[in-house]
Amino acid sequence: MYSFITSVGGPKMYKGRGLHEFGFLKSEEDRKWFMEAMQAQAVDVIKRMKEITLVMKTPEHVLEAKGVTTADLEDMLDELQEHVESIDVANDLHSVGGLVPLIGYLRNSHAQIRAKAADVVTTIVQNNPMSQQLVMEANGLEPLLSNFTSDPVLLVRTKALGAISSLIQHNKPGITAFRLANCYAALKDALCSESVRFQRKALNLIHYLLHENNSDCSVVAELGFPRIMMHLASSDDAAVREAALRGLLKLAGYWTEGTCNLAEKDEKLKQVLQERIHAISSMGPDDLEAAREERQLIDSLWSACYNEPSPLQEKGLLVLSIDDVLPPDVASKLFEPPLRASAPNRTSLGGSSGNEKKEVPLLLGLGPSHQETQVLSHPNSDGEL
Repeated sequence: MYSFITSVGGPKMYKGRGLHEFGFLKSEEDRKWFMEAMQAQAVDVIKRMKEITLVMKTPEHVLEAKGVTTADLEDMLDELQEHVESIDVANDLHSVGGLVPLIGYLRNSHAQIRAKAADVVTTIVQNNPMSQQLVMEANGLEPLLSNFTSDPVLLVRTKALGAISSLIQHNKPGITAFRLANCYAALKDALCSESVRFQRKALNLIHYLLHENNSDCSVVAELGFPRIMMHLASSDDAAVREAALRGLLKLAGYWTEGTCNLAEKDEKLKQVLQERIHAISSMGPDDLEAAREERQLIDSLWSACYNEPSPLQEKGLLVLSIDDVLPPDVASKLFEPPLRASAPNRTSLGGSSGNEKKEVPLLLGLGPSHQETQVLSHPNSDGEL
């Protein structure tokens, strides 16, 4: 009953490849044998999801008695995640009865299972409004919020936050439920954690929430988010720095519209920006190119807060010549039409110097008549045709 937990090898290596690419398939009989072999190995996805659903519905103690380990369940959830990468298959999970038991795995006694279940939920709801609605109707947000705010294992909290971010993206009921659950305090804890990944996810979600609800800027300000973001703007992780600067820029725009300014509320901001500008000034060309977005964010934030160009402009570090250089064109060589690729390169054959005899162009269509040929071969006295 539980033997299907072991992963079955499928024809992944042949995906997207035509039979003509396999040189050993010389005869029609060989090709027929090959297709039958591949179909025998092919996995019926719906059948597999039903089997996985059966396992998820089985109580933990029964699985343990059958010898099913936590590692087996993780492998099973890995396989399920691969299946639901297709939006159609993700929506089918609810039809086969697998969505509710999957949400139940968010409360599993093993942290690895809770984390992996959140991973699967993330894949299901990402850019998928139908599955977002199905998860909301199945009360899937509740255990995710619980894991995010109070799970003792940092990995579980991080995975839950990732699933929440995907679930409430462009999902107004989800955003409303998140705000009503007063989860900004948990986001603050995430920013104060030592996990760079947790910080990045929290910063990105905060920026999205502030974009969707401008009034939340006052909430995060009262909770002390600006000071934490200023600290994270000096992080060793480039993605964290950029996300923190992006959040500060959003807050600066909100306060500029109001009665006070972010710079007036805290002089530390100017010190942080000056330190980053100093660090950027000492970067080499490669690092400067990688820090392009950070340079732009610093300049925008400086202009918004102090109403003047940033020192990056004075130092000539805002817009660099390397910023306009296009990456090397590799794709066109790979996808060049066969006729064009096989044509001789005139430049490589010696160019087109004035001493060389030019090639006669190939004319397509009917040639001139005998009478026209005689006229063309006897110009008038003025040399005109």
